[in-house]
Amino acid sequence: MDRNTIIGFSLLAVLLIGYVIYNQKSQDAYYEQKKADSIAYAKAHPKALDTARQVAATTTASTPADSLNDSLRKAMPPAFNGTAQTVKVENKKLALEFSSKGAYPVSADIKDYKTYTKQPLILFDGQGNRLSAILPINNGAVATSDLYYTPTVTNAPDGGKTIDFMADLGEGKKVDIIYNLPADDYMMTCNIRLTGMMANSLPMSWETSTLHTEKDITSERTSSQIYYRFSNKDHDYFTIRGDKKESLEDRTHWLGVRMHFFNSTLIADDGFSKVNINATVTPPPSDTNIVARVNNTFDVPLNNGTVALKWYIGPNHYKTLHSYKIGLEEMVPLGYGVMAFVKYVNKWLIIPIFNVLSSFIGNYGIIIILMTIIIRLLLSFFTYKSYLSAAKMRVLKPELDELRKQFPDDQQKFGMEQMKLYRSAGVNPLGGCLPTVLQMPFLFAMYYFFPSSIELRQKSFLWAQDLSTYDSIAHLPFKIPGYGDHISLFTLLMTASSLFLALYNRNMTTQDPNNPVMKYMPFVFPFILLGVFNQMAAALTFYYFFSNMISITQQFVIQKYFINEKAIHAKMQENRNKPATPSKWQQRLEEIQRTQQEKAKQQPRINKK
Repeated sequence: MDRNTIIGFSLLAVLLIGYVIYNQKSQDAYYEQKKADSIAYAKAHPKALDTARQVAATTTASTPADSLNDSLRKAMPPAFNGTAQTVKVENKKLALEFSSKGAYPVSADIKDYKTYTKQPLILFDGQGNRLSAILPINNGAVATSDLYYTPTVTNAPDGGKTIDFMADLGEGKKVDIIYNLPADDYMMTCNIRLTGMMANSLPMSWETSTLHTEKDITSERTSSQIYYRFSNKDHDYFTIRGDKKESLEDRTHWLGVRMHFFNSTLIADDGFSKVNINATVTPPPSDTNIVARVNNTFDVPLNNGTVALKWYIGPNHYKTLHSYKIGLEEMVPLGYGVMAFVKYVNKWLIIPIFNVLSSFIGNYGIIIILMTIIIRLLLSFFTYKSYLSAAKMRVLKPELDELRKQFPDDQQKFGMEQMKLYRSAGVNPLGGCLPTVLQMPFLFAMYYFFPSSIELRQKSFLWAQDLSTYDSIAHLPFKIPGYGDHISLFTLLMTASSLFLALYNRNMTTQDPNNPVMKYMPFVFPFILLGVFNQMAAALTFYYFFSNMISITQQFVIQKYFINEKAIHAKMQENRNKPATPSKWQQRLEEIQRTQQEKAKQQPRINKK
């Protein structure tokens, strides 16, 4: 057990003890308030009080004390007296269970998907899931989650279902919580309509506990995030680490709890205000089925006595989320942080290619192979330029070695002469670096794309049972720090091919003797990444492995059939016979080198003085 785990469990113990104490006090305060509300209501309603007294008069001395409270409670309006029942509503996408006490969904089954163990995919279920509003009566002491409702289910004109939960609060006051679930959609509407109550906004709370659905619960917790979009259309998010609290100062359009492949998101077109988020991914050790617990509080404007919400419960499928046109697709992490720019490579190139291929090919391993080939063909021009530049450097190597012998202790002079040599031969020293840099966005784009693609979830290829998570050919009886407790064959193949490619490149490129570290770095780097990629999606490690194999093949073909070093040398000699016209960049570089050289010469004079 590492230090972070010990700290996490310690914090959990403190949290759990605090929660038990707080919950006990809350329950005591709640029952005291309910009792006070019952008495206050009875005083305000003489008939109800008379009924209660009649019931009390018929009791004997042996009647328990809480029987009188039950009698008072029964004399109150229906909203304060009832029995919780479960109401089921479903469409082609979702099967939801609502509680008639509270009028909120307590369970959500996403019908088109299964868990990793092939069970129905229940996103949330049971306690720890609640949507509640504080009503503007009795000084805000009444929450919609504490009321009992009469449900009415009707068929909507579009083929969906509408369920109206009505709670009668007496004295002309009532609340309707109306859900409309379309026939074939993950997005439902939720309208809270008040009658006989006046307010400008409603304080609300939304609690959810997400369940374990994937292969690795550790990875699920790492992927648990809170996403939100402000009313000015700016997006932001944070990853849940331990016990995380956040307050949003700006008006918020939507607020979502994102798991690895699914999310539950509340949307308010009029916006949320005073948003406070309390999230944790440290559930009790005995409960290994809970991934994250989130409790959000906020205020929602009342418009003509109605709070209008939308509620998305479904997959993190880019095309589906994008179809709602409110930025929900930002919950699919296609690139963020310093690599935020690669999300545009994914949006405008990778995803369209993937969608076209998957429209007529069912095997996702074959799709990855074809995508790799297509991308490498698109980048073949840059690849050729990179190899051509490396060939020119090899041709110039004997002359560069001679310059190093002439100026063994004067690197500035060597640099100036090196630039003259490059210019006279018509060689750009950045010719090999720039094409490689231009290919990097595609490598990083794939790093984000494959682990985030729900289309790959539970799709098998070769020995990998699920391309969205790591493949495993052997499970270790112990855990290796920085590596894990399993062996991913795709990761081993990726590492081996990376080492072979590094060895092949070393024989084909010139080495700088003044920087021996760079000589061995290409061989060390694959081993550094071995532990990281051992936990990554099999689709990603297979892509990198196959891409390495194409690079090796591509380099061999280009070197053998497209690059003639004798012709390159002849071309260089021809360039030397032409009048040299240095570029502005070369002129600037030479000027900097001359300035540095002059400063180096003047430094000994200053020291002598």
